[in-house]
Amino acid sequence: MPDNEPLTSKVRLDKWLWAARFYKTRAISKEMINAGKVHYNGQRTKSSKYAELGATIRLRQGYDEKVIVIVKLSEHRQKGSIAQTLYEETPQSIAKRETYAEQRRLNILHNPAPDQKPDKKQRRQIMRFKES
Repeated sequence: MPDNEPLTSKVRLDKWLWAARFYKTRAISKEMINAGKVHYNGQRTKSSKYAELGATIRLRQGYDEKVIVIVKLSEHRQKGSIAQTLYEETPQSIAKRETYAEQRRLNILHNPAPDQKPDKKQRRQIMRFKES
């Protein structure tokens, strides 16, 4: 935060998640909270809940689930390097994400995707195979 900006003591959770750059817009942040994808201190919450220092947040981003602890409060979206100082991810969360990423990587090796889509003739053969 810039030195001339006063420290904020109260920040809505949806605004903090947006300022910490977990979600691209406040609307998406609010939607994720209301859908139950964000847990505040182990419980579902509302987007109007005020974020507190030291609170634990569990949230989903794509395939990953992160557990973070709030270190600073901010209601303004700033550069990514500044946004990363607003929170700390727990070591258990980092280890869990890395193991899941490795499992996804290994799964891709066992189930490779084809180089191209099937053409019309191949699609017909696949449909005939499925029918029988």
